[in-house]
Amino acid sequence: MTDDVLSSRGGGGMTDAPAVPPHPVSAFPAPVETPRDLPDLLGRLVRRDPERIAVLDKGPDGATIPVTRGELWRRTAALAEELRTAGIGAGDCVAVWLPNWSDSLAWQFAVAARGAHVIGVNTRYNVEEVAHVLDRARPALVALAHDFHGLDLLGRLRDAVAKAAAPAPAVAVVAGPGREAPDPAAFDVGGGSWVPGEIADPPEVPVSDPDGLAVAFTTSGSTGMPKLAAHKAAGVLAHAAADAAAIGMSDGEHVLCALPLSGVFGYNTAMAALAAGATCVFHPAFDADVVLDDMAALGVTHVVGGDDLVLRLAEAWKARPRDLPAWRWWGVADFQGRSRELAVWARDAFGTSTSGVYGSSELFALTSFWPHDEPEPGRWAGGGRVVHPGIRVRVADPVSEEPLPPGQEGELQFRGPNVVDAYLGDDAAAARAFTSDGWFHSGDLGTLVDDGVFAYVCRMGDALRLRGFLVDPSEIEMRLAAHPGVHTAKVVGIAGADGATVAVGFVVPDEGRAPSAAELRAWCADGLARFKVPDMIYVIDEMPTTSGTNGRKIRAATLREWATTRSENHA
Repeated sequence: MTDDVLSSRGGGGMTDAPAVPPHPVSAFPAPVETPRDLPDLLGRLVRRDPERIAVLDKGPDGATIPVTRGELWRRTAALAEELRTAGIGAGDCVAVWLPNWSDSLAWQFAVAARGAHVIGVNTRYNVEEVAHVLDRARPALVALAHDFHGLDLLGRLRDAVAKAAAPAPAVAVVAGPGREAPDPAAFDVGGGSWVPGEIADPPEVPVSDPDGLAVAFTTSGSTGMPKLAAHKAAGVLAHAAADAAAIGMSDGEHVLCALPLSGVFGYNTAMAALAAGATCVFHPAFDADVVLDDMAALGVTHVVGGDDLVLRLAEAWKARPRDLPAWRWWGVADFQGRSRELAVWARDAFGTSTSGVYGSSELFALTSFWPHDEPEPGRWAGGGRVVHPGIRVRVADPVSEEPLPPGQEGELQFRGPNVVDAYLGDDAAAARAFTSDGWFHSGDLGTLVDDGVFAYVCRMGDALRLRGFLVDPSEIEMRLAAHPGVHTAKVVGIAGADGATVAVGFVVPDEGRAPSAAELRAWCADGLARFKVPDMIYVIDEMPTTSGTNGRKIRAATLREWATTRSENHA
């Protein structure tokens, strides 16, 4: 099952079905023609206008470096030839350990041109995580960022190679935009090393098979070491075209790409932008003030990111406001329970329209969201309409797997080109991930609204059964977060003295505020049914979080451990 769901969560709890729109949900526009293969996603843009800007990179001094479509295509062609010389071919894996540089796109397209596939590696990954990727994906080559943000990626790679059972890969050292290439000799970890160079007249980029694997993403690994969910190029292309049309991106617009391309959220956003002919505004390291300045100066039109990312933007904006009149759309995933208030802020300050999105590493990000004409606040919740008719969704009883009618809660299950095609190094994972009749287990609770339209409730494991009623913890979290002294809230369930589940709240207060547990429980009682009021609320300095490729998420498992320990200490 997927364990890194990307979704904005709706309120309303689970004692009743989530709110269902009282009107038909609009269909999305038909996607543009799908490119013939993954390199052609860029190639057709080059044929249309090679001088138009494809990417805005960040140089080492923070300066913006424009990269034209033609330049990115020439880099891709040269790299594809170098990969051929290096022996990279059909079925091989290349690990791309790079931040959000235009080089990351060149590597994706060039590797696909060789019939090979990419596994993205987060620059935050530790030695154990990298060793796990080496053992599962067995990359023949690692594209390694040189001197990025003071990180010793080479040292981590050496230690990971020593720990892993897989053969040592070759290393291609990538200097990054505006940087000098180093001597590659120091980067040999046992398989050789080289620096991608310039080829004056590279051959044409070969046509590749869209039915071959193209890219893999690590899942969040909250239930153990991450799985490596791989997708075919055909799925990437169909999804990119559908996302671009559904979101409403168009040629010449600017799309913020602040989430790592090694994760599905950042990757699908960039691919949709390219499919639309828009410009990717890359940020290899997130600084809220720098991002806001770029959004204002460049006229960024579209943002995709979690409420954790936009919360940082909102706080920086309140300290130093900027006018962002071009910001039209925000696709939000709710990681910290702040999406609704931030949607109001973006709407009131800039006229931004916000839609809750749904997806995961195994299903792609932006698998669904609510159309722009869906009324607020329902449009801010998770779920929505799938972005193209090839994606099918049903709701099934988690035990019997029998399909359920609209309005009844069950597990969301999917079929279509967006669904994971393989798990690198773990063939048995696919058997566990699918039903006997071929539907993918999402592990998420939701309800079917209409054909291709669903409402996301929560992760099945996060649902709380309180006094016999199923409750979505986000409903309680949003009530807590609405308190004027609360910055962030999270609610988990633990076994009470009688064995029944009790709700426990954790709150990080706003700076200079210190609401008491009694005050917060009274606040909840004023706005929630009595059985939803947390039995205990703890005010803490900060939430335990994990920083993944798709955003910073609160570690609910750690909070459950804390809640259990504190409960036992007070028994």
